Amino acid sequence: MHPADPRPPSTSGLVIGLLGPVVGTRDGKAFDLGPPLQQAVAAMLATWPGRVVTLPQLIAGLWGETAPNSSQQSVYTYIAGLRRAFEPGRGRRQPPRTVTKAPGGYLLRLDPLAIDAHLFSARLESASKARTAGDLSAALRALDEALALWRGPALSGVPGPFAEGERARLDELHLTAVEARAEVLTLLGRPEDALAPLRELARRHPLRERPHELLMLALHACGRQAEALRAFEKARRVLAEELGADPGDGLRHAHRLVLSASGDDPPAAPARREPASVRSRGEGGRSPSHRAPGEDDVQPPSGRADRAGGGVEPAGRHVPRQLPRDPAAFVGRAREIVRLKSLLDPWGGEPPHPFVVICGPPGVGKSTLAVHVAHAVRDRFPDGRLYVNLRGGTPNVPRPSAYEVLCRLLRGLGTPGAAIPADEDEAAALLRSTLHGRRLLVLLDDAADHAQVRPFAALPPGTAVLVTSRESLAAGDGCAQVRLGPMSDAEATAMLAKYAGADRVSADLKQTGRLVRLCDGFPLALRIAGARLADRPDWSVAALTERLSDERRRLRELEAGDLAVRSSLAASWSALSGSTRETDAAAARLLALLGLLHVPDVTVEAAAALSGDPEPEVERALERLCDAHLLEAGEPGRYHPHDLVRLFAAELPPPGGRTAPLLRVLGFYAESARAAARTSDPHRVHCLYPPIDATGRTFCDAAEADDWLGREEATLLAAAYQAMADPDDGVARAGAAIGLALWWYQQKNYRVTDLVATGERLVATGERLRDEVIEMHGYAHMATGRYFLNDIACLAHNERHLALARRLGDRFEEQRAHGNLAATLLRWERFEESLDHALGQRAIAREIGSDVGERYALLAAARAYVELGRVEEAVGVLDEGAAMAERAGDVHSATEFAVWRGRVMIALGRCEAALGLLTGVLERGRILSRTTEMGCLVYLARAHRMLGQIDEAVRRGVEAVAMAERAGSTYWLEEAKAERALAIAARAAMTTR
Repeated sequence: MHPADPRPPSTSGLVIGLLGPVVGTRDGKAFDLGPPLQQAVAAMLATWPGRVVTLPQLIAGLWGETAPNSSQQSVYTYIAGLRRAFEPGRGRRQPPRTVTKAPGGYLLRLDPLAIDAHLFSARLESASKARTAGDLSAALRALDEALALWRGPALSGVPGPFAEGERARLDELHLTAVEARAEVLTLLGRPEDALAPLRELARRHPLRERPHELLMLALHACGRQAEALRAFEKARRVLAEELGADPGDGLRHAHRLVLSASGDDPPAAPARREPASVRSRGEGGRSPSHRAPGEDDVQPPSGRADRAGGGVEPAGRHVPRQLPRDPAAFVGRAREIVRLKSLLDPWGGEPPHPFVVICGPPGVGKSTLAVHVAHAVRDRFPDGRLYVNLRGGTPNVPRPSAYEVLCRLLRGLGTPGAAIPADEDEAAALLRSTLHGRRLLVLLDDAADHAQVRPFAALPPGTAVLVTSRESLAAGDGCAQVRLGPMSDAEATAMLAKYAGADRVSADLKQTGRLVRLCDGFPLALRIAGARLADRPDWSVAALTERLSDERRRLRELEAGDLAVRSSLAASWSALSGSTRETDAAAARLLALLGLLHVPDVTVEAAAALSGDPEPEVERALERLCDAHLLEAGEPGRYHPHDLVRLFAAELPPPGGRTAPLLRVLGFYAESARAAARTSDPHRVHCLYPPIDATGRTFCDAAEADDWLGREEATLLAAAYQAMADPDDGVARAGAAIGLALWWYQQKNYRVTDLVATGERLVATGERLRDEVIEMHGYAHMATGRYFLNDIACLAHNERHLALARRLGDRFEEQRAHGNLAATLLRWERFEESLDHALGQRAIAREIGSDVGERYALLAAARAYVELGRVEEAVGVLDEGAAMAERAGDVHSATEFAVWRGRVMIALGRCEAALGLLTGVLERGRILSRTTEMGCLVYLARAHRMLGQIDEAVRRGVEAVAMAERAGSTYWLEEAKAERALAIAARAAMTTR
């Protein structure tokens, strides 16, 4: 064994295998590591032996964003199972020695070389060192030892996000090892031994270029040039058909080598590649360019073939190479790269598309992508690559005119300055004449608008113009536009790793995910964040994430050197605000107003209320902001900014101050929500306090109102919460009006958390404003939410509601509070007190003429009668209440009465009648209220069970449990589980007879 190799672990003791099914071995004997999720925990601990893996990391690695409520307990169970598996002889009182508790999580105390994945990596490192030292035989031995460990695929059968990512990493490492072994065999003069594994690798990974390249070199070393050329042609065809891409540098180099070498030439050493874990790859496993930085500025020898099978650079002609350096840290954008390359470098031989635009918001990486793609397709343009920065997004710097750009391009093509015409049209004609018959790429970076690039949209065939712009230029003739959005989470994480280091980024994936989201997936923000981490090696990702979490300082934190997100956004806004076009100026004003409102999105109606301008004008301004990529258009009529744009807009001074626009839009939201609530359920008494002087939208019917509330719910809540926290009293009252208008909608749709959160803010706002009406309604909100949560605190909230109603002399709210207390006391089995409050509500409701209050009181009284065993009285009250609901056309109340009548029928032994009644109202209950639906399902299961229809009882019980779990209802979940258990027990009893 090569002396640089690490010693392998002893065959005795504990060994963990990850390079295949996850297994444990003790003293050479394999043992089971438990169920798949327990194996996943073992894999996570074994991936970082000796390091603490936190409980949140374990939960995220097992379930990702869909962790169940029992996830923490499940992890404890898996840890206990692993301890038993690793230390079967440990006594109950002996502390564990292998998997131990540590602050925040657990760690595996095991030599890394007792884990096959770590041993595999160590062998690869030994092979790399031996290769560097020139000892190819030792390198081959180390690679053989590494590959002998592979039982693949890695982590076989193990579920979860961590396993998926780690499996991909280990599989990539394995492929790299197979490629490295084939490369070493060729260098050792044994290319025939490399052919079989390389052919298999190329067959299984046809889009991975390295196996094709090594196969060509091995065939060439065997003297089989014709087969090597066929291998290239096969690879080229697959890449073109599957990706619309050309062979990369490595394959083209191998192709030239095979074409140029004679049969007696010794085989050239294949270009050495770093392991995949530290090498950046483009789409389809393509290797990155190995051309040195700035090579585009170097004149190659005259007549050099720049592209296999392509053109030859003409001798004696000036060939400009003006492209900036290809970004060293470029990652991702595979889909956009494929699209752009298909436009600029079609494989079929047809000319490139003449005018291609990359557009997108500030800081999204348009210029970087354009330069990267231009380098990737440069061989298609042997007559040169020109570059001009049009400075469309550079503030306080004059932009070059179209004539100045023409002059620069002509000078770049070798035209003396004195020979350039002074007339713009004549200069454009000279440029077209100069470009005739040439294949040349022109990159115009950061165009302000279409006017700046219009003269370059009709250059001769063979010349392609690639433009980047913050504006949409799709309206231009013959324009092929690629819109660039934020990076995906995976791409953004990879970019951070490039700047800050993979170890720091992977150490806390949850915080890395937060950092990516705080940067909005924008490459500029990610680059700054990565640079800040690189400059501060003592900072963790979590430390920077914490700093960015404060919205007031986020834009200030996203500055590094001369890079700043704020200045990039300011350039786009300044271009609009300084424009002489009215639409641009209106768009700039509107963005400043939108910065006042911290909501997920806005409609044209809401933006019109905010600005006070007519809707057609506001819609034009919104669309203009979308064209400038300062807003995003969602579904028709809805618009939203990215978070960083929203924070920038919030810093802009609103024209005409902040209070008046806020009151206009909050009033619109409040009045619209009130109108929707009344239209959705006209039989309820909706809160119209505090009075609002505004106009909202109207609704034709309940379906339209419910649809609007569903779409606007998140926006209404965000506006209400923002306004109630505002220091201006009038703004805070408007926010309270929105929150109060949502009570019945939240209750009907079981928005438990929102009910509590809204109630807490209403109470705080009422106390701050010394407004006991708002405070009273806030307690009612909180009581309803806590009731749904099965929290006894709702009793105190209802009592406070009742006390405030009495002090204010509000008889309607007094009777409502009695009714809520009746329902609450029923839940906690205080039936006599519940009945007293129900009868008290009915008395007040009759006194003030509130039919809806009396109906609710009758329902509460009936429920109390049932629990007290006074079933016949319950029947009479339910019949009376149902008749009142039918007369009033109150479908919601009629359905609730039907459900409780079904329950009473079951108690009286009239299960057939109950079954018919409950089945008839189930679908109506599904539409009207989650609470009604859950009760109906539970009582249906009970009726089926008591009629001996056990399979149907089990089905309804299972459905009830699922519904209660989705709704998060503790009370109904307990009821549903109990009924399901009885049904399952009944079925088991039947099968054992």
